[in-house]
Amino acid sequence: MSLPVPDNAALEGVAAGYRLGLDQAQLDEYAPLVAGLLASWDAVAELYEAEAPVAPQRPWSQPSDAENPFHAWYVQTSITETTDGPLAGRTVAVKDNTAVAGVPMTNGSSTFEGYAPSEDATIVKRLLAAGATIAGKAVCEDLCFSGGSHTAVSGAVQNPWNTAHNSGGSSSGSGALVAGGVVDLATGGDQGGSVRMPAANCGLVGHKPTWGLVPYTGAFPIEATIDHLGPITRTVSDAALMLSVMAGPDGLDPRQPHDLVPQDYLAALSEGARGLRVGVLREGFGRPESEEVVDETVRHAITVLGDAGMSVSEVSVPWHLHGAKIWDVIATEGATSQMVDNYGFGLNWKGHYDPELMHHFGRRATEDGSQFSETVKLVLLAGKYGLNTTHGRHYAMARNLAPKLAAAYDAAMADLDVLVMPTLPMRATAIPPQDAGITEVVARALEMLGNTCPFDVTGHPACSVPAGLGDGLPVGMMIVGRQFEDATVLRAAHAFEQAVGGFPAPRAATPVGTGA
Repeated sequence: MSLPVPDNAALEGVAAGYRLGLDQAQLDEYAPLVAGLLASWDAVAELYEAEAPVAPQRPWSQPSDAENPFHAWYVQTSITETTDGPLAGRTVAVKDNTAVAGVPMTNGSSTFEGYAPSEDATIVKRLLAAGATIAGKAVCEDLCFSGGSHTAVSGAVQNPWNTAHNSGGSSSGSGALVAGGVVDLATGGDQGGSVRMPAANCGLVGHKPTWGLVPYTGAFPIEATIDHLGPITRTVSDAALMLSVMAGPDGLDPRQPHDLVPQDYLAALSEGARGLRVGVLREGFGRPESEEVVDETVRHAITVLGDAGMSVSEVSVPWHLHGAKIWDVIATEGATSQMVDNYGFGLNWKGHYDPELMHHFGRRATEDGSQFSETVKLVLLAGKYGLNTTHGRHYAMARNLAPKLAAAYDAAMADLDVLVMPTLPMRATAIPPQDAGITEVVARALEMLGNTCPFDVTGHPACSVPAGLGDGLPVGMMIVGRQFEDATVLRAAHAFEQAVGGFPAPRAATPVGTGA
């Protein structure tokens, strides 16, 4: 793709934007110098095009309403590469922020329409190599910036437990498809809780791995310091199996430590959890937005951990209540800069980029910002104002506070193995009506993040498991562990699952388009 030589108006616009103070004569003198320098852009494009990946031909279909339970599919596929492996015969829905080569991808946003990636994400390659069948792309929220399930360009995703309620976001379709029994397994992405929130709302297991354990390569970023991918499943053993397949370095993602050595997380479950030390995080309960039934349900679940042979004590981490504020600044200014102003991937890091996606999204996003959801518009209004006013100072302060937040949890876990608390302070809320105002749309998207988002900032592993039901809607319990001790978190989750005799599934719901 040749880069056009900038005309006088284009150079004037750049100079004005940076307040360079150049007069017309100086611009005329710079013009041939700029044109000469930009010749390297064309040379790089020619070199890259000779090496660029070519998308495979893979059939896919856009489901009709009748074929789209809970409005949770974006597109359907049936991709299998091998019948051998630990996931042979298992169907997987891939969150639509993650690349499946040759298959359309929207990331929940009209800014992506018309784009199909040329390469599989690393986790997709690993799932296929393990024998899984990719059954399709699951709807996700607009640019993945909502904890509710009502912002995707394709429409609201329904909760199989009660289709008038949200399934949780931003991995909204992934949660609905697994809970509704449509697929066996699903992938999710988590920057503020987006694996754990649909798991909590839909009565599933959702594991956010330690930051860097699972490569993010091939998924659309929001903010590199909080980007995570993880499994959403019905059982803890399935989550451990998926994590075993997905985890490990790929040499392409700078989020990953160079000395990373993953475990066999499924095998680790056999070690059991008797004797594990559990800390009940005081600040995770009784929040201003907490529902009493949620706190009570999780406290009852914690007694089961004690009955299963774990020692249980209460612990206080006052910094937990600061976590959401720190996340607000990182996620807002960071996403404004990386996700929107720098076209998703940002710049200045060594790793694997998707130049076609950056170009496609950047062009569409800058042409018409009105197409963004209310939550993304809020992020841009606050984030750009903050960046323009203090020039990244508050982002820098928040990132410098992140180690102090992590250290507060680490100090609490010096004599403990895991922390537990409600995943979300409330059960799934009703889906806002289509004519809902901005305030209601934003509230239903962001009001539930208080317990989940701090662990995206710190990177600790965190798993949501079904704690029980509150008036027919699932309640999640979150188990948090030390960095890279994902196996310990999953052992505690598995012991709880065994103690309660497995997790319930929703009764037959009435999904979109069934006519029932």
